[in-house]
Amino acid sequence: MSIKKLFGTNGVRGLVNKELTVEMSIKIGAAIGTFFGKKKNLLLGYDARTSGPMFAEAVTSGLTATGCNVYFAGLASTPAIQYAVKNHKMDGGIIISASHNPPEYNGIKTIWSDGIETSHEQESEIEDIYFNNKIVYAAWDKLGDIRKIQGINEEYKDAIKKHVNIDRIATKKFHIVVDAANSVGGISLPPLLREIGCKCTTINANIDGTFPGRLPEPRPESLGPLSATVKAIGADMGVAFDGDADRSIFTDSEGTVYWGDKTFAIVIKQYLIKNPGAKIVTPVSSSSLIKDIVETYNGELVWTKVGSVTVSQKMKELNAKLGGEENGGIFYGPHQAVRDGAMTTALLLDIMAETGKTLAQLVAEQPQYFIEKGKINCSNEKKEKLQQEIYKQVKEENVSTIDGVKIWFKDDSAILIRASGTEPVFRLYAEAKNQEKALNLIEEYSAKLEKILTTI
Repeated sequence: MSIKKLFGTNGVRGLVNKELTVEMSIKIGAAIGTFFGKKKNLLLGYDARTSGPMFAEAVTSGLTATGCNVYFAGLASTPAIQYAVKNHKMDGGIIISASHNPPEYNGIKTIWSDGIETSHEQESEIEDIYFNNKIVYAAWDKLGDIRKIQGINEEYKDAIKKHVNIDRIATKKFHIVVDAANSVGGISLPPLLREIGCKCTTINANIDGTFPGRLPEPRPESLGPLSATVKAIGADMGVAFDGDADRSIFTDSEGTVYWGDKTFAIVIKQYLIKNPGAKIVTPVSSSSLIKDIVETYNGELVWTKVGSVTVSQKMKELNAKLGGEENGGIFYGPHQAVRDGAMTTALLLDIMAETGKTLAQLVAEQPQYFIEKGKINCSNEKKEKLQQEIYKQVKEENVSTIDGVKIWFKDDSAILIRASGTEPVFRLYAEAKNQEKALNLIEEYSAKLEKILTTI
């Protein structure tokens, strides 16, 4: 972890007891507490990781040492915690989670009073407090209190129901398979599905922070059991969560796994039919499919840098009501302008019920692009130099540098190359009208990056 920077693309993250330690977490908690100020009420929860309770205690110690009151929510999904911060009129919140990272990682995310993650500017303020020893501790008789808060998962589940036609969904008697990644995704969605008239089958639903079923990144190569289960029992759809359940990846009734672009495009189309001219916010990593759908249905597309914090903040700035990412994150503003896997699932079911179409039929209506992803290892110290060098090689192409380097080619294919903000890797996102071309782009540009790395 950098000695000058705590926050990455999405919170503070690191290897447990190596890059992110208990001692650091106490100090981070104190820096966050100083940022919010004495006697502020902050809600804290965590996902299923084995180190979650340990870091929750450490951060709580730092917060109460600066005079903040901590409302402890326990195990909950990230969107459930975010909704609770807003619903209970808290001054802010802290989420202990490393989202999609493997089990040996954990992280700390800060939430503003509206339930949205703090901006990168606010994160810089916390970093300044942390690194420049500006922490302000409270006197012995002014320490913060620790209280438990009950029922946030129920409140969150009930809030989602208000945004879909539950009676119409119930008439369809959908059967959904939920792959909860052995984490908090299994807490709210299965009960929600059953309450709106769906049959729900779960896999990897027991809470286990070692993630024995699969790693918490929902990728097609790890979702074979979900696909097989959907087909075997004749379910209508499958949904797989990441570790903190703010992202969701779906399969149709045949077990075909869809990247987030395709499901986001379904939601965009239905939203723009009812809200023509609306702003749709998405990172530059999204497929051209999103651009095609927004233009076809008379919306206004706003590109951003990659990262859920950036999308949420741009939505807040523009008062936009819909955003989304290719990784399965959909931000439904009427509920909350953050990624929300359970809300996304309910939206898709509502659209399927309203249109009378299966997920496969809804996807088949779209312009077809094939999406492939890749990554190469790259130390944090070499990231900036690598990006500069690859840009030099491709700058004569049709290139965007909103975030990383994105190249659009004349045959409607494209590739985005950018440094991860959470891991020591470079990520590649390629798309084309056929899968072979997309795979070739990943292979070609991975080789280019590897070659550059040998020279820097």
